[in-house]
Amino acid sequence: MKMERLIGILSILLQREKVTAPELAEQFEVSRRTIQRDIESLCQAGIPISTTQGAGGGISIMDGYRVDRTVLTAPEMQAILAGLQSLDSVSGTRRYAQLMEKLSAGTGGLVPSGVHMLIDLSSWYKTSLPPKIELIRSAIEQHHVIRFTYFSPKEESVRIVEPYYLVFHWSTWYVWGWCQTREDFRLFKLNRITELTSQGSFEPRPAPLPDLEPERVFPTKYQVTVLFNPTCRWRLVEEYGADRFTIDPDGRLRFTGGFPDADSVISWILTFRDKAELLEPEELRKRIGVLSQTLADRYRRN
Repeated sequence: MKMERLIGILSILLQREKVTAPELAEQFEVSRRTIQRDIESLCQAGIPISTTQGAGGGISIMDGYRVDRTVLTAPEMQAILAGLQSLDSVSGTRRYAQLMEKLSAGTGGLVPSGVHMLIDLSSWYKTSLPPKIELIRSAIEQHHVIRFTYFSPKEESVRIVEPYYLVFHWSTWYVWGWCQTREDFRLFKLNRITELTSQGSFEPRPAPLPDLEPERVFPTKYQVTVLFNPTCRWRLVEEYGADRFTIDPDGRLRFTGGFPDADSVISWILTFRDKAELLEPEELRKRIGVLSQTLADRYRRN
């Protein structure tokens, strides 16, 4: 919360000629002494702030620094606030909306009402996801380990993890941390986590940022070639882009791409029903044939 408050104070000072400590204390709901410590922290960070006592006094950025008051333009501030607003869409709180109000306080119309960018990171899991995000966020800040049951394609297991980052990537949420079970850093998808609790504290260790390159997280095992009915063009464009397929002389769409496992290939092909034909690899083509026969036998009416 201190960092958020420092950003808010600096934003106000950049936009106003002068502000008093009581005004800042009331704005951020803290004591005057806390505001004084915050001003000292900003000074130590290299921000030239001056304070004057008595009537007409207050806190301000020194005159020689006024050229930097334009460091945040109106479009830039709008982008920042849009990003902060998007976090409330998944947290289930108004924490970042309140920070937005503090950032825009006293800006004299710096942030107009006609914001033209809306970002909503919420998902279908609006009931289960926000509590997980809030618990993990709190555990990261307080250096508490988290314990949960994790469901993966290989197994169901109980993990104890030292959390370091909440990650939103590939349209879903993950937690990146040191898994005490595997004794290594791991990435866990929040939707596969159940029975999540926060436990005892841990001593933070140097934590590398997660390598989120698709080739690293989802290494390619199968290179596939698929022929699609032309009516599937919209899905291929949406999921992979217009440059990932070519058009055969008969009008069908020829797609090539990599997949990490057989189940991913087969389940994806089946979502197209009879409008897709897997050409390669041959082993997966045979598996789809066997599966199709099994399904036909299961649903055949006597």
